[in-house]
Amino acid sequence: MKYDKIDSKLFIKNRKNFASAMKPNSLAIFNSNDIYPISADSTMPFEQHRDIFYLSGVDQEESVLMLFPDCPNPDLREVLFVRETNDHIAVWEGEKLTKDAAFKTSGITSVYWLQDLDKILFELSTYCDTFYINTNEHYRANVVTETREDRFTKKLLAKYPAHSVAKSSPIMHRLRSVKDQIELDLMQHACNITEKGFRRILNFVKPNVWEYEIEAELLHEFIRNRSKGFAYTPIIASGNNANVLHYIENNQQCKAGDLILFDIAAEYANYKSDLSRTIPVSGRFTDRQKAVYNAVNHVKKEATNMLLPGTLWKEYHVEVGKVMTSELLKLSLIDKADVQNEDPNWPAYKKYFMHGTSHHIGLDTHDYGLLHEPIQANMVFTVEPGIYIPKEGFGIRLEDDVVVQEKGTPFNLMQNIPIEADEIEDLMN
Repeated sequence: MKYDKIDSKLFIKNRKNFASAMKPNSLAIFNSNDIYPISADSTMPFEQHRDIFYLSGVDQEESVLMLFPDCPNPDLREVLFVRETNDHIAVWEGEKLTKDAAFKTSGITSVYWLQDLDKILFELSTYCDTFYINTNEHYRANVVTETREDRFTKKLLAKYPAHSVAKSSPIMHRLRSVKDQIELDLMQHACNITEKGFRRILNFVKPNVWEYEIEAELLHEFIRNRSKGFAYTPIIASGNNANVLHYIENNQQCKAGDLILFDIAAEYANYKSDLSRTIPVSGRFTDRQKAVYNAVNHVKKEATNMLLPGTLWKEYHVEVGKVMTSELLKLSLIDKADVQNEDPNWPAYKKYFMHGTSHHIGLDTHDYGLLHEPIQANMVFTVEPGIYIPKEGFGIRLEDDVVVQEKGTPFNLMQNIPIEADEIEDLMN
């Protein structure tokens, strides 16, 4: 891994919190992700399943975690299985976790090789009444690939049909949505790397540069600061490309007078940052571009102030919509008749701002969170309003990552990343 070692007390605490939410006499099982094939002997880079990472810190394929807090054998209340390593694997694939290294990473004392899994699982099955299985129930999930977790679950339930079944997902959504200080520090580090990348391109962008050249500059800066790279597929959208919300081709030339919308950010230690900025190719906004830019920035500031403990998700977005409506009226993009005649299910402002304002962020870019429950302190959200005007050839989105506080305005993890229009122009010139 490129990142510095994470203190195992984070994972010890996370397991304790999960165990405290389990039913009596139950066993929870978490699997690592597969290494996915491309073709021939090619594979995609390995990405660990975030849940087993959250609970153990293990960032390696073919790993399994079992939690059984009521197990009558105290040595089997937390069990970690890792792939057995040897000199041959070390030569061909690199260093893998030894049992001692797995303990130091996770804080789990009972570490076994994966070959012992079936034997120990059988023993645990004779003690427990309920299996917690780990299904993907994220509200944005649309999974068509059978995962390692899916295969394990099918095998488990076929072999032990008499056991009750419970879901880990609701517990994980509640726990992962509220961040520990160690997690916040890791996310701050990811944001700091993102800042370095953004400042680098402010000095690089000029008329006729290509979007992919900017992408390369960002990737260079991210990796040299111990990130694996982009936290998600980067969007570098010049001109009218900005009006395609998920434009990822990044293959066009940036023309003088146009704007470039960036949705780019670094990860660090699997934790994500998520940044959007919009800058002028020529280093100066036109009056119209600046007016729209400042309107988006105003909405972002107002929306940030609304992210308070006790706030309900749906109500928050309704209130942000009111602020955006006011700004669009000032810009003459909509009129009072549009507002009076709007469809409540698709308000007038949605013509120019069609996506949501915020989402949870953490180990996933769209992180876990129970949207029907009130917002809590130490939840981390993006704030990302935008205005998209295809007829005028540009779109603007501005986005920061903020931590909800017990009292007062959320703490902006990206407060040092330039955002004011005048500051952007000064830095580019």
